[in-house]
Amino acid sequence: RIHDADEARRAIASAQEEFYNSNLDLMYALPAQSLAEARSDVQTARSFGAAHLSFYQLTIEPNTLFHRFPPPLPDDEAAWAMQEAIESELSAAGYGHYEISAWAKAGRQCRHNLNYWCFGDYLGIGAGAHSKISFSDRIVRQMRAKHPGEYMRRAADGAPVQEEHEVPAKDLAFEFMMNALRLSEGFPVPLFAERTGLPITAAGKALAEAEARGLIARDHARVRATELGRRFLNDLLQIFLPGQK
Repeated sequence: RIHDADEARRAIASAQEEFYNSNLDLMYALPAQSLAEARSDVQTARSFGAAHLSFYQLTIEPNTLFHRFPPPLPDDEAAWAMQEAIESELSAAGYGHYEISAWAKAGRQCRHNLNYWCFGDYLGIGAGAHSKISFSDRIVRQMRAKHPGEYMRRAADGAPVQEEHEVPAKDLAFEFMMNALRLSEGFPVPLFAERTGLPITAAGKALAEAEARGLIARDHARVRATELGRRFLNDLLQIFLPGQK
């Protein structure tokens, strides 16, 4: 992020003045950050009265200055302590932890993101926008041209889509789980077939393994990640990768 704290506070004030609903995004496990500082960030965010908060652990992305010259980051134990402190603070303040990184007051969950997490379709309009479109026999992902000038030229010619590919059937279970298992309540079993076109038995072996390892809980109606599964979400999702035994 290129703004400073004062700019962030002004943006929050403007958003709350103009809109009924707003969200604050925060990061934790920052370079040299202490547990007390992470807790202070949560308390500051709460003080604005936002109905929705999103907390993300800092990750260092490839091809960035941070990746070339990595700063000193809190270790895994310190980062986990920060996450636990965040959860404690927000739960006590009446926020529901409805998705891995998202917290909301009652009835104020992000409907836009819930569509993503439930593997719903979306239409991207504009330079660099992405779409996911389901047909009766396939699911297609698209990307519009990234650069505005090129996008406008292609749009004028009736061909704004730069890339398009069909999601292979072997990837559908993983893509669905990658989204739906982020939700605290998981997903209703019929949603899997509705959104992928596959029977839930297509993921039967992976579900059985995940359950045996204590990473999911399920019954005839619903599948959800356990507390252990949410903590080790990458390990859980790896079970659903194509080609996994």
